[in-house]
Amino acid sequence: MKRIKIILGVIVALTIVFFATGLFFKETTYTTQITVNKPIDEVFSLFNDTSKIKNWIPDVQSIEVIDEKPEKTGSTYKMVVKNNNGEEIALEEKVIAFVPNEKVTLRFKSPTMLKTDDYVFSFTNGNTTIQNNSRCIGGSYILSCLFPYFKGKLQSIDQEYLNNFKAFIEKN
Repeated sequence: MKRIKIILGVIVALTIVFFATGLFFKETTYTTQITVNKPIDEVFSLFNDTSKIKNWIPDVQSIEVIDEKPEKTGSTYKMVVKNNNGEEIALEEKVIAFVPNEKVTLRFKSPTMLKTDDYVFSFTNGNTTIQNNSRCIGGSYILSCLFPYFKGKLQSIDQEYLNNFKAFIEKN
């Protein structure tokens, strides 16, 4: 009987810690970065070419223009991605900021999360550095409790995409 009480006590404690996570961590943030051996104008142009995105983000199934502005800021797209289970998920992508050769900020909205990617481009010694500052907010309280525990996985996925981009652009 004593073991059952201990086991139940541990389960209750872990449950409380899990649900308290959502109270203390409203969002999950992380940074990824890559340096590309190409000029900044070429890197920025290719990075923002939606027709080429499937070459470095293989999960993207399609991108459809909903509203494209000439200055890019405020443009919205419907993006369909395939998750690890093979399910297709529709996302709304909105360009929040667009400064040529300097910065692009994208917001992705889905039923499960709101994610903002703030890409900053810099050029030094013949190389272009892309730094991505990401912020994820769960679409529900339970997801807000989960995201901090999966921060490393989210960060590794974004880093993999940047690594794919580097390989793609340096190959061309």
